[in-house]
Order: sequence, then structure tokens, then C-alpha cells
Amino acid sequence: MRNTVLSYLFLPLFAGLSFSLSAAPNAAVTPAAVEVQVAAPANVSAKVDLNNADALTLQRELNGIGKAKAEAIVAYREANGPFAAVDELLEIKGIGTALYERNRDRLMVE
Repeated sequence: MRNTVLSYLFLPLFAGLSFSLSAAPNAAVTPAAVEVQVAAPANVSAKVDLNNADALTLQRELNGIGKAKAEAIVAYREANGPFAAVDELLEIKGIGTALYERNRDRLMVE
């Protein structure tokens, strides 16, 4: 009985090993033979201007800003005039320091 149990345990192991060995390529792939192209995202360095961006742009480009907060930013700008500094974003209800810090590098005011 012990031999039967062992054969049930080792049979799939050896069968899988033989399949993987037969599926392995004959020639070894060297790192020099593989060329990887990494494209940098187009808008990494692009900043969002708080005074010119519409709600859709704010929603798309900023992290953690949904439709309601983007519309609140635009409404604040329309009610109070253009932003004088990026820090004014903290005066909008629903935007706290954590959200501001997360997006500070992506924001600018012209």
C-alpha cells in the first residue's frame, strides 16, 4: 500500500518534469538577445493649470479627484476668480492636506 501511495505522489511530479523538459527551447536566450523598449508616459512632466483646466481634465489628470471634486474646483474658480497659488486648493470643501500633497507636483497656477 505504501508503494501505491508513493507512486500516486511521484507519478505526476515526474510526468510534469518530463513535459517541461521537452517544452524547453534548445537554445538558451541571452539577455543581449532580448531588446526591451520602455516608453515614458507622455504626460509625466505635464502640469495641470488650475486656472485653465476644465472639470474633465482635472478629473483625468489628478489622483483622487472625481467628478464632484473637479466640479467643485471649477465652481470655486468661477465664484472667487483665478487661483493665486496652488495652496488655495485647500480652501475647497472635500480637499484635504493628504489629497493636496498627493497632487502638489502635478499642479501649477499661471
